[in-house]
Amino acid sequence: MSNNAETVKNGIFEMGPKNDAYQQFFTGQSYLQSLVADKDVNVGVGNVTFEPGCRNNWHIHHDGYQILLVTAGTGWYQDAGQPARKLHAGDVVVTCDGVKHWHGATKDSWFSHIAITAGTPEWLEPVSDAQYDALED
Repeated sequence: MSNNAETVKNGIFEMGPKNDAYQQFFTGQSYLQSLVADKDVNVGVGNVTFEPGCRNNWHIHHDGYQILLVTAGTGWYQDAGQPARKLHAGDVVVTCDGVKHWHGATKDSWFSHIAITAGTPEWLEPVSDAQYDALED
């Protein structure tokens, strides 16, 4: 379980380019590499990489779900109203339809996961700096 940037950047899946398409829904810099690009498959699969301190906004998946397979680094996952969960390589997170949540890197670690996503995301407010800074590493 390494927090080393090179371990995350050189993982088993390509890191991908800067995640410009979704940048407005992230605090900090993320990278996205699509892993499944078959128009006949109704599930998105991508390698998402987060620089230290990067996290996505609160969001909900409607008419679907999201499964996160953590591949490297250390990160956070939180459902609304629940304590944040620290994530390490090998962890699996299942987010059911309609659950408000966010995920991202810890303050001092790069972080990557495979996101398997079905349905339509509804992007909400950012995780505030106060909420994020209150998390204990």
